[in-house]
Amino acid sequence: MSFTLKELAALCGGELRGEPAQKISGAASLSEAGPGEITFYADPRYMARLRKTGASAVFVPLDFSEQTGAAQIRVANPSKAFEQVVLKLAPKPIVFAAGIHPTAVVDPTAKIGEGVSIQPHAVIDSGAVIGDNTVLGAGSYVGQESRIGASCLIYPNVTIRERTQIGARVIIHSSAVIGADGFGFEFVDGQHKKIPQIGIVQIDDDVEIGANTTIDRARFGRTWIQEGVKIDNLVQIAHNVVVGKHSIIAAQTGISGSTRIGEKVMMAGQVGVIGHLTIDDNTVIAAQSGISKDLRGGAWFGSPAVPLAEAKRQIAWIHRLGKLFDRVKALEKKLGL
Repeated sequence: MSFTLKELAALCGGELRGEPAQKISGAASLSEAGPGEITFYADPRYMARLRKTGASAVFVPLDFSEQTGAAQIRVANPSKAFEQVVLKLAPKPIVFAAGIHPTAVVDPTAKIGEGVSIQPHAVIDSGAVIGDNTVLGAGSYVGQESRIGASCLIYPNVTIRERTQIGARVIIHSSAVIGADGFGFEFVDGQHKKIPQIGIVQIDDDVEIGANTTIDRARFGRTWIQEGVKIDNLVQIAHNVVVGKHSIIAAQTGISGSTRIGEKVMMAGQVGVIGHLTIDDNTVIAAQSGISKDLRGGAWFGSPAVPLAEAKRQIAWIHRLGKLFDRVKALEKKLGL
């Protein structure tokens, strides 16, 4: 499939500076694009890449004033315009036919909605409910009395333990485990005794959960992932954690038990949070930060985390220590110390 530059400019509401009839059949990044492909430029840091790109055309901001070898389509949001074109040029999405594969195991007491697709070797246990138009990938497991809402996409080899509650339009990527026991033990008579984990996991509408992420069931009550939360791969969320609406959690983050995370919180990769904390709405936590106390909004970085501005000052001071040491040595030498 290909489009002319005129067609692409019309699709994105952009201003074309180039040959209208030129054909575009692919899309790629600034560094990788070649003839017949379109790319985009939206960040001044990538000007050197723009000047070297082999692309035939590029989406640029409306106020862009540089000359380029590639044709330009000037738009309000180059990244969004590029996304529109990628979707037009991409192959059609994979569609799963409704029905239950012969190798799947579905308990007679389970309730299966209309248009559901259950892939090979999936298992749906007793009392489970699967909403309309949901896809359950190959080798996945839905435990006893769990409920999954409509139009969910459960990729292969996902484990959803008993009594888990999942809303509508939820996406769970491969090898995620939802509802494993929380990590709870008491030291009694010289050994660790397991504390029963009898709560549930509740996942609200429009949540996405990355591959190999684990969300533990509550000791009692619920571990609660609220509406619109997006969780990356390899994240651990412990028992009784609450993650507020529309928060984002990046890869390799670990959140200890009973922590309360507010709405629209952003947690970058490898953040570690100790248990029983409260993180307020709209807080931003930079990568590899260690959170050891409640956070009251704003941006935080470091381990233990401090406000971002303070963290930057501390890093600057550390980088200057070598020069300061040399100056002190020179002064000591002058003073004969």
